[in-house]
Amino acid sequence: MIQTLKKNRWLLALCGLLEAIISVIYLIRLDTGFHAYSTVVLVGRLTLAAGVCAVAAGLWGAAKGKSWLLALNGLALGAFGLIPVLWIGPLGFRLFAFLLVVMAMSIGLLALGAARSVRGHVTDQWFLGLAGAASLGFALVFIAFVFRWVKLEPGSPAQTLLWLGAYFGFSAICMLGLALRLNSLRTAIHRMAGNALPAG
Repeated sequence: MIQTLKKNRWLLALCGLLEAIISVIYLIRLDTGFHAYSTVVLVGRLTLAAGVCAVAAGLWGAAKGKSWLLALNGLALGAFGLIPVLWIGPLGFRLFAFLLVVMAMSIGLLALGAARSVRGHVTDQWFLGLAGAASLGFALVFIAFVFRWVKLEPGSPAQTLLWLGAYFGFSAICMLGLALRLNSLRTAIHRMAGNALPAG
């Protein structure tokens, strides 16, 4: 799995960049909400593109060691982007909260699994472990929204947009951080391999 992610780290970085843009759009719209259909379409397209990048990063070019958790995250991201654009009629936050549970759980489990795979690299282990734990924390919050243990204020789009902006911002940091850590890990492995070669 780590080898697949290392090879496709640029896709992870692109996914993280798209999620950062999505987060900024949500946070900018805190006061006004999404009144324009064009904004919904823009966010939908960005989210769909991020989902495609995540699926490709998990599956592309890997005969084995595919990351099904990352692919699942990408599928949920893609659905998150497509549903508001294709669905005719009212949509509640509950459906999106369920998709966010799938996204947060898959990334959390992926990060914790990757943390176990990079033993000996303390910085990477800490980053991945903390990212995984925080992502599972987001999943628990969104589960509480799905089952209505925690209720959003009725008629308050700002609260919903704040949660969406916070999650996508966190996910962007995780994706970009993972891509950077994988790049530094790859460089360190190449350096160690070069030092291990006999001189001459």
